[in-house]
Amino acid sequence: MASRPTFLTNGMCRQAMLRPSKSHTRFSQQLPAKRRLATAGSQETPKPFNEPNLHYTPSSPERKKLIAAVQELRTKIPVRVPTISNGEDVTSQSSQPESSAYMPSEASSVFATFTPATESDVSAAIKAALKAKQAWQDTPWVDRAAVFLRAAELVSGKYRFELMAATMLGQGKNAWQAEIDAAAELADFYRFNVAYAEEIYSRQPTINERGQAGRTDWRPLEGFVYAISPFNFTAIGGNLISGPALLGNVVLWKPSPSNIYASYLVYKILREAGLPPNVIQFINGDAELITKVALGRPELAAINFTGSSDVFRSLYGKIADGVKEKKYRDFPRLVAETSGKNFHLVHSSADVSNAVKHTIRASFEYAGQKCSACSRIYIAESRAEQFFSEMKQELSKVEVGAPEDFASFTGPVINQAAFDKITKAIDESNKDSRLELIVGGKYDGSKGYFIEPTIYSAKDVDHPMFNRELFGPVLIAHVYPDAEFDQTLTKIDQQGGNFALTGSIFATDPTAIRKAEDRLRYAAGNFYTNCKTTGAVIGQQSFGGARGSGTNDKAGSANMLMRFTAPRTLKEEYSHLDSVLYPSNA
Repeated sequence: MASRPTFLTNGMCRQAMLRPSKSHTRFSQQLPAKRRLATAGSQETPKPFNEPNLHYTPSSPERKKLIAAVQELRTKIPVRVPTISNGEDVTSQSSQPESSAYMPSEASSVFATFTPATESDVSAAIKAALKAKQAWQDTPWVDRAAVFLRAAELVSGKYRFELMAATMLGQGKNAWQAEIDAAAELADFYRFNVAYAEEIYSRQPTINERGQAGRTDWRPLEGFVYAISPFNFTAIGGNLISGPALLGNVVLWKPSPSNIYASYLVYKILREAGLPPNVIQFINGDAELITKVALGRPELAAINFTGSSDVFRSLYGKIADGVKEKKYRDFPRLVAETSGKNFHLVHSSADVSNAVKHTIRASFEYAGQKCSACSRIYIAESRAEQFFSEMKQELSKVEVGAPEDFASFTGPVINQAAFDKITKAIDESNKDSRLELIVGGKYDGSKGYFIEPTIYSAKDVDHPMFNRELFGPVLIAHVYPDAEFDQTLTKIDQQGGNFALTGSIFATDPTAIRKAEDRLRYAAGNFYTNCKTTGAVIGQQSFGGARGSGTNDKAGSANMLMRFTAPRTLKEEYSHLDSVLYPSNA
């Protein structure tokens, strides 16, 4: 943001906002409201910035610290994720059997255990959140902002390597992928969300009639927000809860079991940063049970979701039924980022070597388990031979292996269900006469869920693989005649399983680039030129797609945060009305 708004507010001084002290936080919470509101003045929060990435090169200090963190975590496995009550870890009294999350790189090893919540646990959590709501939304804005600014410092400092170790062992990410997720992006979300919230609060009427004044009260939603986060990004869970909470909402948070421990660390960090108990309810357990209870409450105000399109469609339908039955006090807001069947387009004018390298990263980093991963590619016929030749050469350098092995580029897929789904598709494709195997096509589940980067070339552009989402390291390619660039644009727009998340063109011909931008305007919510489809950076490229890929509210922007506000317009007149009649009545 080039400039930052200032506004009048009551609260603590700017220096206090950044002090990551638990004693300071307790002190400020214990002060009487009048005393805490005694300081008035023009207030602005610090400008956000993108957390610099550490590189983890051999013998670097950060590599040594990360190795130590991974080794320490291994001594604690399986880690126990506690039940949370009133913001504190408690020993669960539930008769429910414990659930386990396994390490994707060592499928027989339990990584984390937890006690699933019962229906009464979920109901109690919602009740506690609603009870805490008034005090939280009445907390001065600068005090709420301070919690997340402190959390950003804890994420990027004290807890950086612990978070990364949890993300590596629990989710199968290598050092670089864990760095850009659990350290950098999570800190970015906290810092930039503060800036976006301040931007929203600064939006006030600029014109008033003489003798009157108006303003906008950016209220939080009246009920609670239900946040459902996926396995593949630690930062996503942190964002799904932080945006609504920052604006004064209370949140019921259901993280993925495959990301349960890293999510618990995120919750711990927020509490240490000063988040009051019960504002965010961290709930472990069965998604169907938790969702049933949450969607059965009339106070449900919004769902903040990242996951599969099919799951979101189910949620959408249940909410629609509830609205029709007048179950809810409000019309619940639905915010979602879901699936993708994302594309690269290689034009005849492309720098092929660049396109190859970007495609490998987009398709095979984190084993293709990113909603933005490239899983279909269209290559101009005149460049296809060079493209596939260089692809084989570059992929020969790529190692598939355990995430803590720094030589590993592609790690495991997340669990047995994902492994079975993807390998079944590979087995079918290996026997499909319509497909040519370019590279890969092999897998090994003897120890972990490892699948080689795999590329198939389809002679028929209408092959079903161009619409089938696998969420794994499998890329389907089609070679198109150079003269059929326009027809290929049409086909790209029509294909992709009705998803429209990310896409990219590789070209140096400006006419081709502009034509692709125009013709593929609705094919991707994030469109790139000479760059891979993955790696959107908060503050630089807000993220989200439409069609079957979600509600396109754009994570990493003020747009998404606005979905969790209920603005109220206020007007005050300073003069009195002289007559009930209009001048024209004379």
